[in-house]
Amino acid sequence: MAANLYEKDLYAVLGVKKGDSPDAIKKQYRKLARELHPDKTKGDKKLEDRFKEVSEAYEVLSDDKKRSEYDQMRDAFTSGRIPHGAGANFGGNPFGGGATFTQGDFSDMFGGGGDIFSSLFGGGAQRGPRRGADLQAETTISFRDSLFGKEITLRSPKGDPTTKNIPAGIHDGAKLRFKGMGEQGPAGPGDLYMTVHVAKHPLYTRKEKNIHMSLPVTFTEAALGADVKVPTIDGDEVTLRIAPGTPSGRTLRVKGRGVKTSKGTGDFMVTIDVQVPQRVDGKAKVALEQFAEATKEFNPRADLTQRSRA
Repeated sequence: MAANLYEKDLYAVLGVKKGDSPDAIKKQYRKLARELHPDKTKGDKKLEDRFKEVSEAYEVLSDDKKRSEYDQMRDAFTSGRIPHGAGANFGGNPFGGGATFTQGDFSDMFGGGGDIFSSLFGGGAQRGPRRGADLQAETTISFRDSLFGKEITLRSPKGDPTTKNIPAGIHDGAKLRFKGMGEQGPAGPGDLYMTVHVAKHPLYTRKEKNIHMSLPVTFTEAALGADVKVPTIDGDEVTLRIAPGTPSGRTLRVKGRGVKTSKGTGDFMVTIDVQVPQRVDGKAKVALEQFAEATKEFNPRADLTQRSRA
């Protein structure tokens, strides 16, 4: 194999998530194995290669020990602690080539340490000075700041305040990497990995690149139609034209007023919520009684019984 196995996302190869259970991984592998088995794909080189790739991934992820060591190596690679192509310095692909993948294999490969990380980063195989440890942190920002970005102040390993940017359009649960903001070490500082939480907004919600809100309207506005001003997250207002007879639950779209990201801008989705007054008396009651009499031929439940028997 040209690339080291820890440089591959084996979970993506199998179509599973990192936190999935062994049973879920086994179920997914069996599904793919049935679809890609050479008996079904005779002569198709791409599918044969895909079958080998899936089998290789399952060999590692189905074994608790192999999976744990792969996860450690993969995390080290994705965080930059193992550079791309570093496997050439460590005897090639540590997980591939039909190896039995025992702890002893790693000990031999990395110079006698029992633990893969102590061997690679802190044991006999590591001779030079090491950089400081990476740090984990969390922060919570407002819904508005998640859309437009925010500057935060962090302290460098030397204690100096440093301004960093949380990019516009970031979603809840996203992780940011701030290089050189971890603990100080002989070979320089580590990195800071920050998980960003987005606080709920009282009016707006987000789905992908779209911003959603529920718009309360009166019965007469929905029945007769109306032009209604609606506040946007940008701070201004847009005018929505509600057509006569608009039902509760209908969603209207305002293009280009959603989340702005490097991959494009979403829309503003406004769902109509028809509000009924809790108490009606006086002239309003008389008017509604007259309305009911004038529209008594309209029965929204006319076919309800017929539809229930379908």
